[in-house]
Formats: sequence, C-alpha cells, structure tokens
Amino acid sequence: MTEWLDLCRAAVEDVRLALAELPTRADREPVVGSGAGGDETTAIDAAAESAVIRRFETAGVDCTLVSEERGELRLGDGGPTRVVLDPIDGSLNAKRGIGFFSLSVAVADGGTMGDVGFGFVHDFGTEEEWTATRGGGAYLNGHLLDGERPKERIEILAFEATLTASVAEKAPAVVDLAYRLRIMGSLALSLCHLAAGRLDAVCSLKPARSVDIAAAQLLVREQGLAIDLPEAPPFDLELRGVEG
Repeated sequence: MTEWLDLCRAAVEDVRLALAELPTRADREPVVGSGAGGDETTAIDAAAESAVIRRFETAGVDCTLVSEERGELRLGDGGPTRVVLDPIDGSLNAKRGIGFFSLSVAVADGGTMGDVGFGFVHDFGTEEEWTATRGGGAYLNGHLLDGERPKERIEILAFEATLTASVAEKAPAVVDLAYRLRIMGSLALSLCHLAAGRLDAVCSLKPARSVDIAAAQLLVREQGLAIDLPEAPPFDLELRGVEG
C-alpha cells in the first residue's frame, strides 16, 4: 500500500494549495452546484475534489472512484479497485476557518466496507495522519496506535451530523449514557479519535455515507472496536455511492 500512501500524501498538498487559493470564508462558501448525494457543493468542496481527482488521474490509477460531489467516476481502465474519496470531511469547519477537517481516502478491492484494504485520513488542523491496512493495524503519524482503548463507561460521546434540531431531539436520550458531549464537525476524524481512545463513542445523527466513513472505519475495526449502522444493517454495506 506504499504507493497509495504516497499518492494520498501528495493529494494532501493539493488540497492545501486549494485552501490557500481560497483563503477566506467569502472565497470558500459560495455554492457552485449540488453534489451526487444531494448536498450543496461549495467553492472549496469543488476545488479540493478537482485537485485530488487530477492527482489520481495524473498518477495513472485504474479504479472506480466514488467521490462526495461527483459520485462514481471511472479512472483509467477502471477495474475492480474502488477508491472512496471525501476531499474535505468537515467542510463547514473548513469554510469557517475552524481547524477540524480532513481529507479521507479509502481503497477497496471489492464493493463493501469489508473490502477496504487501506484507509487514510489527514487532519488539516493538527496535521495528524491516520492510516490503516486491513489486517495490518491502525497508525497515527506512522506509529502503531498504542492500544489505549475507549473507556468502558462513556465519558466523552461525540455527536456528528448535528443540526441544532437533531441535537435537541437526541441529546436527552444519552443523558444517563454519557458524561460529556462533543460536537466536532468531521465524522471521519471523530472515528479516528475513537480508534485512538480519545473518544469513548461516536454517534451520527443521520445515516452515514460511505465517503465519510470508509477510511476511518478501518482504523476503528483494526483496533477491535465495534461499529455499526443500526438503521441499515449489516455494516458491510456496498461502497457504491454517497447517499446515506
């Protein structure tokens, strides 16, 4: 997976350049279209995605790419490899200049979450690099995660996909379950923090999309932690799109 790691690291620099070219909120937040999943596509989403796709095309990668904004694309000769891309997970944070958003890339040799063999998440706030290989463990900045696990009793629970109305509706249900609540703004990064034992649980308040979780879920699973989609079991769902 060394080639994929090098490619993802190069893509980080491409996204960093896109961010530098759109430095302000006024530059980043104009809506320029709608994504394949139905969400609005903003200027920074489009610029980051285009930069990463150009990187993969230039590298001559043969795969089916599943991306948040453009949906499914055939790169090169296509083939069985699927690359699941979220160029900016936590785009609202990115638009507002809050340092908690990430590039997320998963590489799979088939069409399900269980087929993901390599996961890469880069945090543009802390500059931490999270990676995992199937059967090979989960890593932070190239070092195997030390095995520190979430607490058995939930001290910190992270909510994601957090419209105010959703938080107001769901928070009462966890009053007796979790001592503290965090709303961080990137599902991919929250799952990475769960894998490292920094969080004790993560809950998305709307159906999770493959682009948001495909890479980070591998870190969680490599740490032997549970992850599930209660409203759409089993977890090993098809990696075919960006809808919930």
